[in-house]
Amino acid sequence: MDVTKAISQIAFWEMTFRAVVTFITLLILTRLMGKKQLSQLSYFHYINGITIGSIAGEISVQEKTHFINGYIALFWWSVLTILMSFILLKWKKARKILDDEPTVIIREGKILERSLKSLRLHMDDVMMLLREQSIFSIQDVDWAILENNGELSVLKKTQLLEATREDVKAAATQPKYFPTDIISDGKLLHQNLKELDLTEDWVMKKLRKKNILNVEDVFYAQIQTDGSLFIDERGNDN
Repeated sequence: MDVTKAISQIAFWEMTFRAVVTFITLLILTRLMGKKQLSQLSYFHYINGITIGSIAGEISVQEKTHFINGYIALFWWSVLTILMSFILLKWKKARKILDDEPTVIIREGKILERSLKSLRLHMDDVMMLLREQSIFSIQDVDWAILENNGELSVLKKTQLLEATREDVKAAATQPKYFPTDIISDGKLLHQNLKELDLTEDWVMKKLRKKNILNVEDVFYAQIQTDGSLFIDERGNDN
């Protein structure tokens, strides 16, 4: 029993030592790696942070993990991360290779289909990112750029940056519709039309006014608050 108790005490102090040393190491490493917030991290740095944290956790709680070997892995992974950050700071070409570049997905009000395909991004994702910035109508967007950290930077159309209704004491009118997708990637969204109490014939009349005869020729269409239709034709993003 005394032997078992002694082994238990050794294990306790060993794990305590591991936890304290790992904690202090991580504290030093985070200071060396900079003060970027999580939202500012690129995918590369985000994955690196997770990996370093996983190695530290493995060292501090897994008795079977050899402490020296684990600590060496933690040290070198951190050194390589700091070294790579220095390289990215000094050489723009390296930043382009590892972090990529911001991608324009809407240019002068036009949705860039090629950019969405290269990013494997669906219009539902785009609208979610816009709604996060309190933009519900894609018609309000002049430029939209997807940053390296996955956030969307948006420039609204010039007329929307001017005086508001409150500024000019204009009477506010109740929106007729909530901005809703009705065509996505050349396909009618029948469920959305049903919820809006609209018909396929109504949509086709709107399209014919724009000299569009087939729904397949439309990449994206969204009904606006006043009942008008924002239409983005397919294949015009050159």
